[in-house]
Amino acid sequence: MAEKNKKFARNFFFIHFKYPKLLVFCLAILAAYFLLQNRDVGFFVSHLGELSYLGSFIAGIFFAFGFTAPFSAAFFLEAIPKNIFIAAVFGGLGALISDLIIFRFIRVSFRDEFEGVRKEWAVRRLNGFAGKILGKKLLSYLSFAFAFILIASPLPDEAGVVLLAGLTDLKARDLAIIGFVCNTLGILFLLAV
Repeated sequence: MAEKNKKFARNFFFIHFKYPKLLVFCLAILAAYFLLQNRDVGFFVSHLGELSYLGSFIAGIFFAFGFTAPFSAAFFLEAIPKNIFIAAVFGGLGALISDLIIFRFIRVSFRDEFEGVRKEWAVRRLNGFAGKILGKKLLSYLSFAFAFILIASPLPDEAGVVLLAGLTDLKARDLAIIGFVCNTLGILFLLAV
């Protein structure tokens, strides 16, 4: 009976969508983007500089999310901390917390849909084609490199973390190291500019 109700609810709300969790995740990102168009939210982010290294930590938390990354990047470009290395480390720690939240959320909540996406004909065909041209090992390295670039840049970390959480067997501890190093280097670059 409970399984019937669950199936009915799933079919009622997501009649035409094969991967409803991924759809809801994308819609949540769009909703958050429109929320940040609010002047009060932008004002809060722009005044984090008054908090010194705590401001860097908070801006680092925002650095990991695609919809807040532009505000965070602007903060780091305009910030003049006493020590850019310490500010970058605090920002990297903040971004690390966000990356781990994204990683846990995606790894636990989206596992079934990622398995479904991996089995899709187009994805299998693309992986096979790319694997033949580049070789499986080089393709794996390029995927990791692309994810690292996404995480280090002010571009949405969600995309890089999705690559690592959904398409690899990377552990949270390894992501923590990768995320901290990539985000700290990206923030350090923005502070140095």
